[in-house]
Amino acid sequence: MRVVIADDNLLVRKGIAALLADSGIEVAAEVNDADELLDAVAEQEPDIAIVDIRMPPTHTDEGLRAAHEIRARHPAIAIVVLSQHVEHGVATRVLAEHPARLGYLLKDRVTDLDEFVGTLRRVVAGGTALDPLVMSRLLESDREGPLDALTERERDVLQLLAEGLSNPAIADRLGITLRSAEKYVSSIFIKLDLPDTGSEHRRVLAVLRHLAA
Repeated sequence: MRVVIADDNLLVRKGIAALLADSGIEVAAEVNDADELLDAVAEQEPDIAIVDIRMPPTHTDEGLRAAHEIRARHPAIAIVVLSQHVEHGVATRVLAEHPARLGYLLKDRVTDLDEFVGTLRRVVAGGTALDPLVMSRLLESDREGPLDALTERERDVLQLLAEGLSNPAIADRLGITLRSAEKYVSSIFIKLDLPDTGSEHRRVLAVLRHLAA
């Protein structure tokens, strides 16, 4: 797996690069801003780009716009967007339309190297990764909306769906049977009036489009 890292914070950028190198992942380029990111992706053709949302010159959404540009120019390249804070609009803008090969993680919660590398590999393989805290905040903001009909356990399952987990993975994470996981997933989609297509990234798409609405 080859990675391009874009973050204007030198310590963060170097830290991510060193951790990934220790895990045997090739860091093809490290860049400081969105323009350098686009050039590096075009030149290096990495498997995945790790992109900070806020970069020079305005430190608003340069990284997010660069991510959209990468997706338009190089649709096969996976993207993981990093953020310092939970930004509800970003969560849905980044993932709602094309969740495959996309992730949105919070910097401060990337504390387990194996889990982080596993997330990168899942996204490169076509999956989706949405930070559990981001999903939790989205659920909290919808307490008086359609999601309020979900039980606490169904909310737990919905969070894992948003991370891109399959039914067997959900069952393993929650310590329940596969049949129970399947029942929870079916109940969620019935309550939200959403089709369960069976495709993991399409299930995430359905959830995120519902939240965006």
